[in-house]
Amino acid sequence: MARAPGLSVRLKLTLSYAGFLMLAGALLLAAGWLYLTRAPHVGLILEPGYKRIVVRQFAPTVAIVMAFLLVFGLVGGWLLAGRMLAPLGRITEATRVAAEGSLSHRIRLPGRSDEFAELADAFDAMLAQLEAHVAEQQRFAANASHELRTPLAVTQALLDVARRDPDRDHAELLERLYVVNSRAIDLTEALLLLSRADQRSFVREHVDLSLVAEEATETLLQLAEEHGFDVTPEAW
Repeated sequence: MARAPGLSVRLKLTLSYAGFLMLAGALLLAAGWLYLTRAPHVGLILEPGYKRIVVRQFAPTVAIVMAFLLVFGLVGGWLLAGRMLAPLGRITEATRVAAEGSLSHRIRLPGRSDEFAELADAFDAMLAQLEAHVAEQQRFAANASHELRTPLAVTQALLDVARRDPDRDHAELLERLYVVNSRAIDLTEALLLLSRADQRSFVREHVDLSLVAEEATETLLQLAEEHGFDVTPEAW
């Protein structure tokens, strides 16, 4: 999102620190002024020109002290703000690296627990979850491609057999193609359901895979016999 340029957080903290320091110095100097002009003479009549003399003696000191506080506040505030915001720079750099596609990068901010450490730890945990999710999606895509390749290969093989033997009765071929196509549709629906598994809860049930193996064997039995392969369980 495009934003208008503004002051950096470091500069804002520096100005805030310098302003607070000058305000504290001004209050202290005001207290000193009140002490010099009133405290020693409570109940007494001030000599003519006393305040003017105090101002002449006090004004240069006030100017020097305020200038020193301004410089000290700006320099010290800039250094302190840079030291305090150093962890934020590491977090920002990690964010840029993650935005470029590298989810394996971690901040691993050293030191004791504070707000920046909590933010860095939360960001590292988020990157770990994203990396695991992306890896899971990649595995799912690879498994889906592998599972869908099997019924497509069977369909292609059955069609090749029919083309090489045009006089053959196609009723059985159509029945086998229908079964294979139905399995491919069921497999596609199962994969779509599996892709949304993290969005809903499912009841775990035991599945007898021997029935699935038996169906696959029956589907490929004739094709395997034509090529000289034995796919019966005894051959395993």
